[in-house]
Amino acid sequence: MNTSRLLILGVTASGKGRLAFDLARQTGAEIISIDSMKVYRRMDIGTAKPPKEALAMLKYHLIDIVEPSEPFSVGSFFELATDAAEQLKSRNKPTIAVGGTALYIKALLYGLFEGPGADEQIRSQLRQTAKTEGLQQLHHRLKTVDPTAAERIDPSDSRRIIRALEVYELTGKPISSLQRQFDAAQSLHNWTLIGLRREKTEESKRINSRVKKMIAAGLVDEVKKLLTENEPLSPQARCAIGYAEIINYLNNITSLEKATELIKKNTRQLAKSQRTWFKTFKNINWLDIEPEESNKKILERIKTLLSKIK
Repeated sequence: MNTSRLLILGVTASGKGRLAFDLARQTGAEIISIDSMKVYRRMDIGTAKPPKEALAMLKYHLIDIVEPSEPFSVGSFFELATDAAEQLKSRNKPTIAVGGTALYIKALLYGLFEGPGADEQIRSQLRQTAKTEGLQQLHHRLKTVDPTAAERIDPSDSRRIIRALEVYELTGKPISSLQRQFDAAQSLHNWTLIGLRREKTEESKRINSRVKKMIAAGLVDEVKKLLTENEPLSPQARCAIGYAEIINYLNNITSLEKATELIKKNTRQLAKSQRTWFKTFKNINWLDIEPEESNKKILERIKTLLSKIK
């Protein structure tokens, strides 16, 4: 069975974390988390971290490594994840990377697209245009200069729209054309890719059930405690799904019931975005999971699949 470097991906709540744990226990592997929010300490319930028992039983990398007040970028992930992978390789340790943060997966597989540095003058001008003329106008401009990027970037994603236009202003080239070099690149570490896939209706049921359990497990209290800490939450941590909605509830902007429903909705939208991203990755060995399929059966099917992969 080939698990020297295995990467398990899937949309949120697909069951990939449990599968990675079960497989690591049987193979003696260590796990590298590919998740932009599990890096934050004390953000446990809303990020669906592995239970404390699992963290104590197995070696996990890139979980609980920064404070919620600190920024964390794809560049930080790339450096830490590649270092961890190389250390495990030097020890001949089987490695299982698992997660659903598509941008981080892309970085791990194809390298990091750095692009030109930031230009605050250009960014300031673009932000001002968004404020006076509307973000839709910027997205329309992006359609003109880089239709590929415009199709991929949500019209409400101001940060990525501004970055794409900034790159075009600085280089005269569409950001999508600069990124294509990574799409065509070979994997840096020869990962074997396994994808877990469920019917969309089943995925939605699992997402809704997970959110309900998060609320019951004390998500509101977790957010309350984070908000009382001396250092404020970083913008990235504050806008995380599950946390942003509960913060609005605690600020009396919405009810707990509406906040809970919004977490479900936003998580389903995240899953939709993940599915779109995963279509751009090559050589994924997809495993279609039945609604009532047990973890034991999924594990056996994965082991059978891996035994057939050269």
